[in-house]
Order: sequence, then C-alpha cells, then structure tokens
Amino acid sequence: MKSQSFFSALNREERYNIISYFVAFLGSGIFVILLGSILPMVKSEYGLSYSLGGVLLSSHSFGNLSASFISGVVPLYIGIKRSAVLFNALPYIGLALIMLTGNPILLIAAFLLTGIGRSGLNNYCNSAVNSVSGGNSSALNLLHSCFAIGAFSAPFIVLFCTRSSGYGWKGAVTATILFGIISCALLMKTKMAPASERMQSSHTRSFEFMKNGRFWITCGILFFYLGAENGIIGWLVTYFTDSGLMSLGFAQALSAILWIVILLGRLLCSYLARLVPDKAVLLTSSVGVSIFFILMVSSQNPTLITIYIIGLGFCMSGIYPTSISNTGAVIKNYPMAMGTLLTLTTISAIITPGLIGFVAEHTGIDGGMTLITGSVLAMLACAAVNAVY
Repeated sequence: MKSQSFFSALNREERYNIISYFVAFLGSGIFVILLGSILPMVKSEYGLSYSLGGVLLSSHSFGNLSASFISGVVPLYIGIKRSAVLFNALPYIGLALIMLTGNPILLIAAFLLTGIGRSGLNNYCNSAVNSVSGGNSSALNLLHSCFAIGAFSAPFIVLFCTRSSGYGWKGAVTATILFGIISCALLMKTKMAPASERMQSSHTRSFEFMKNGRFWITCGILFFYLGAENGIIGWLVTYFTDSGLMSLGFAQALSAILWIVILLGRLLCSYLARLVPDKAVLLTSSVGVSIFFILMVSSQNPTLITIYIIGLGFCMSGIYPTSISNTGAVIKNYPMAMGTLLTLTTISAIITPGLIGFVAEHTGIDGGMTLITGSVLAMLACAAVNAVY
C-alpha cells in the first residue's frame, strides 16, 4: 500500500482519528525533547547533580517500560479512547510537577509520568497506523515525522521563552502543557471500537511471534538504537554547554537542527520505503549513525560538529519506523508483539541515560557521552545480521 492510498482509503471518521493521533504524537515530540532542553536550567535552578540528572532521564525511560506492560491491559477496563486520553495527559501532569518543585522524589515521579504517557501513547499510535496501513513503512514514517516536527519545535520554544519573552524555562513548560490540553480534547472526540471488539483474534494472547527470528533481530536493532537515541536526546544540550564547546543558545539551536534533519529524513524515508528494502535502509542508516556520532564526539570545532549533527540526524531518521516495518506482519498478526517489542527494547533506554550521568559525575560529561559509541556499534552489528537473515 502506498502512502497516497493510505489516506485516500480512510473514511471521514478514520481520518479524524488518525489526525488526532498525529497531533498527539507531535505533542509527544515536544515534551520529550523539552526534557533534555530544559535539563541544564532545571539542574541549575534546583541544584541537581549529574547523577540525579541521569536518574531523572532514566526514570522517564523506566516509565516507558512500565507502560509497555500495562498499555495492552488498560483498554480492556476503560476502553481505547479513555486510555489514549489518559496516557496523553500523564506527561503534561509530569511537566506541571517539574515546574512546581525541586524535590528529588517528586522530580523522579514527574519524569516517570512523562515516560509512562509517552510509551502508552506510542504503543497505540504505532499499532493503529501499522494496522490501517498494513505495516507500510511510509505511513509509519509520516507518523514519526509528526514526532520530529514537535521535537525540533521544542528548542525554539525554550529559546523564545528564555531569550525573547523573559518567561524562562517555566514559560516553555506552560506553553507545552497548553498544547497537551488541546491534543487531549481532540482525542476525546475520537470514535473507536470498544477494546473487546479488537480482541477477537486467536492470536490475541499468543506469544508464537517469539519464535520468529526477525522479531529478535529487530529487538536487537531497537534495543541499541533507543539507548543511543535517549542518551543523545537527554544529554546533547548539557554535553555541548558543560564541555565548553558552545553557548546554551547555540546548543539549543543544534538540538533543533538535529530534529529538523530527522523530520526531512523521515519524509524522504517515507518515499524511499516504496523503492528500497527495509534491510538496506536499516544497514545504511546504522553505518551512518556510527560514523557521524564518533566524529561528533571526537570534534572540538563547532562548525564541524554542526555538519556531523546534520549527518547524524539524517541517518537516525528512519531507523525506528523502518524497524517497526521490518517486523510489521508479526505486529499486525500478534497484538502482544508491539508491547513485547517496546518492553524489551526500552530496557536500554532506561539504562543508558543513567549510566551517562553516573560516568559524567566521575569523569566529566565527555566521558559519559562516549558510552553511546558502544550502543551505535552494537546496533550496526544487528543491522548487518538483519541484512543477511
């Protein structure tokens, strides 16, 4: 199914539902990147250590893992629509809590809520679009392009609020919460079948997919990719500023550039998905991510770093949606597959940001960021296995 026919085949109600999910995914991109963008300011205002900063980012990822367990069960009790609204609202509740207190326990709880909401909504959005499009990676790239739009918007929101408006990082958080209220309102008007109507397949609670080799290879790719992605997203601005490579404004701009390139890359991947096999996209992208990340952390020149950021973002752009497409038939046929995939791969996303923080506490932020090198090289190895499987 091509990306054009994906939208033309939908009726009015289905289009509204999908658009509502796209808007929610855009909001997800905003608050996820906002966490890394405001971390240096939150760290400074509340007097947080590198270690606690790493724990906060890992709490977000632990929330992702927790939601992977419960996101498939909650709809059975409160329905799909209410579940979507609930998981969409949780991150914005967490952001409000971050604004109100610097208490370490409450901050950990706040970051945990953002992770739970992100993962729950991510599960529903990916499953819905994957099901409607028949596992077409073009449609999934369009969905993740919405995330990228929100992601590159976040640093600009922070820059505007801290530089132009004078509201500071709390103003950026407030604006993001207002957007979250709008996305929740859109989701509340969607019309979806009750969860029980979605659970009639004989494969509903089957784990036969765990015998599928491609499922496990895809798990490997996403395991190491999500560890690297969360480490980069969470610590990039802090790395550039605390290492003295550039000002906070320049670092925020580079964070935005990274996501602009990821957006453009995903739009390109949406087109290439009809022409190039998923295996080739994953292998080529993994090679590029490995090369550009190593070059980035090895450079002290802001101009060269900018070039490497552009290359890194372009190569990162298609890995997540193409990985989902790589095992799309399994996810479509086995409802438990998506939750299991997200659960297994999120473990790396939990561990990596925290490890970076603890290493940075003892060796500096430069030493912490080098840990990501191991993740990208392991991802490359899995993509190579996938290419010949």
